[in-house]
Amino acid sequence: MAYEETRTTRSTAVRGSAVDEPQRPATRAWTTRLLVLGIVLSALNLRPAITSLGALLKEVRDGLGMSGSVAGLLTSVPPLCFAVFGVMAPRLARRFGPGAVVCAGMVAITGGLLLRPYAGGTAGFLAGTALALMGIAVSNVLMPVIVKRWFPDRVGSMTGLYSMALALGTAAAAAVTVPLTDALGDRWQTGLAVWAGLAGAAVLPWIPFVRGPGASSGRAAARAAEHARVAQAPAREAAPALRITRSRTAWALAVFFGLQATAAYITMGWMAQIFRDAGVPASTAGLLLAVTMVMGVPLAFVIPRVATRLPHQGPIVLVLGVCGLAGYAGLYLAPAGGAWAWALLLGVSNCAFPLALTMVGMRARTGAGVAQLSAFAQSTGYLISIPGPLLVGVLYQHSGGWGLPIALMAALMLPQMVVGVLAGRNRTVEDEAAR
Repeated sequence: MAYEETRTTRSTAVRGSAVDEPQRPATRAWTTRLLVLGIVLSALNLRPAITSLGALLKEVRDGLGMSGSVAGLLTSVPPLCFAVFGVMAPRLARRFGPGAVVCAGMVAITGGLLLRPYAGGTAGFLAGTALALMGIAVSNVLMPVIVKRWFPDRVGSMTGLYSMALALGTAAAAAVTVPLTDALGDRWQTGLAVWAGLAGAAVLPWIPFVRGPGASSGRAAARAAEHARVAQAPAREAAPALRITRSRTAWALAVFFGLQATAAYITMGWMAQIFRDAGVPASTAGLLLAVTMVMGVPLAFVIPRVATRLPHQGPIVLVLGVCGLAGYAGLYLAPAGGAWAWALLLGVSNCAFPLALTMVGMRARTGAGVAQLSAFAQSTGYLISIPGPLLVGVLYQHSGGWGLPIALMAALMLPQMVVGVLAGRNRTVEDEAAR
């Protein structure tokens, strides 16, 4: 079976590296710890640019004079940037090395978060947001690649670790942005800019993994030193002749990724506003959004580990989808009365994201295959997700309520469950593309 073959390949790769590579325990331990720190800090920064804005969307709209449709466009910018810039990540990683690209991504996030609140006007705000999202996009794509290549025997646990850190950063930004804004002078600009400090800290662990333009190949670097092996060896791995678009599983995974991203960005961009319009205070609405995001902290660690132990991930997809449908029904029927329950249910449903990342690592056999599948699934998926948040904003503005937008969210959950079951089947994209 493909699942068993993948596990065997990973084990063989690990044993082979133990024989072929020089034993440098101290250096290996140091570089491994530094790499894990870099992964965790990077993951913490992959969503605060979005959820901090969701918590202050009303203040930003008032301050910049945005209409509901323009605000909907603003909530559609993340998937647009992820689609456009994410597809560039594998090529950049081959040219400069994954560590250098992620390091540059963290620099872009830092600059964008500092720029957008003070750029002046909607256009400047969008430009700063796009810069930050460009850094997030390339890091999004390369996280599964880094895990697959450097931790081939721990795909589930490492995916769970960075997914948990991602969920923690998402929830923290949603929960504390409003209180921070109040404490820092009640200016939304300061409340958004403060997250640049966390992004700046994430730059540091990646600096040792940035190679110069005259560096030797990854194989030669591996012979020279373990540090260079960890930093650069995978960057020169030859890509297989894989036509990813021939794989039905790749398409199913891309559509699943796109539909779960649609739900996630609608939630991050609009859920606090739904609660506020239902009479929930702004601070409580931000806390409810944080609860939705924080559900991903424990579940993002558990779900990938469970998923890697199952030959078929379809049952997990169905459980998450049912939770989402229940949460949307609650938002429609009693948004304020059962707010905490709906926030919890939608938080469980949003854990389709770490599941999708785990399936990216499981549906390809090699690091190069994972890079192609990750870029294809995420870029195509984010393109699919672009209209969703914008359409919600338009429906909200023209219908005068949340009935139609919530009905749209619930309707999109049904095809998400179908394609998720298809993407979870026990097969690899290399086999399907070869046929």
